[in-house]
Amino acid sequence: MPASEPSAEDIAARLSAVGLTPRVEQRARFTSIEAEVPEPLSADSWREVLEAMAEADRFGLLANSLNGRTLWAAVRTATPATGDVRGPGRQR
Repeated sequence: MPASEPSAEDIAARLSAVGLTPRVEQRARFTSIEAEVPEPLSADSWREVLEAMAEADRFGLLANSLNGRTLWAAVRTATPATGDVRGPGRQR
């Protein structure tokens, strides 16, 4: 299981609890979470959404008159440590 999965799954669960339908997709360097946001969303629900999104490494909202509003977030996967660390000035 990638290191980002628990955080991404937690964010998705919190979005579901607010009534959104999140989509989670594992990518090479991050896990993405997207959800369509309905027009009537209460202030309390927005507060919950923003608190959940704050756990992500990056997030945003795409909004336009054609496609509505899509909330997105990205949670980085852990970078594996390398065994060849030589110190400053000695790295390849």
